[in-house]
Amino acid sequence: MTRDDALKQLSHIGRERAFGRHVGSDRLIQAGLDALIAGVESPSLAVLAGLLRSEEPEAPALFHQVLEELGLLFHPPADPRAAKWAMAYWVAGQIADGSLDPAVGTDLIWADIAYDLGYPIELQPLVHCAHNLHGWEESWRVPIEELNREAIEAAKQFLSKGPAAEAGD
Repeated sequence: MTRDDALKQLSHIGRERAFGRHVGSDRLIQAGLDALIAGVESPSLAVLAGLLRSEEPEAPALFHQVLEELGLLFHPPADPRAAKWAMAYWVAGQIADGSLDPAVGTDLIWADIAYDLGYPIELQPLVHCAHNLHGWEESWRVPIEELNREAIEAAKQFLSKGPAAEAGD
């Protein structure tokens, strides 16, 4: 793992946590260890990376401190609806760039975002993809790879419309 990869991983986990997703202490510690090995420097990073199993409860606070020291701390919008829209763009971006499996990403948008926003029209193509990917069976005449491509395209279309998309809701 390169230094840039390690920083990207820390940032990604930080966003997950900022959007309210549970991230286990073991994963926080491993990300710290990966970053330390990759040459990332931060006063609290070695402490995070060196936590023992009995010290895992300290990991979330240390991880937050590491992000702050590295300038990677992310604060979602205070407004709950705006935070859900920000999460939708973040997840769609990961689907589009290939860093998140389309089935996992569209399911996240369907279950954790669209529902809370009242299923806005802007998210319907992604929700439709989630339904298709979730229900897919080998007996279908459509290969799963095609459904994945459709989900990636739906994510790119959503992103191309930009934040103005939620203005209509």
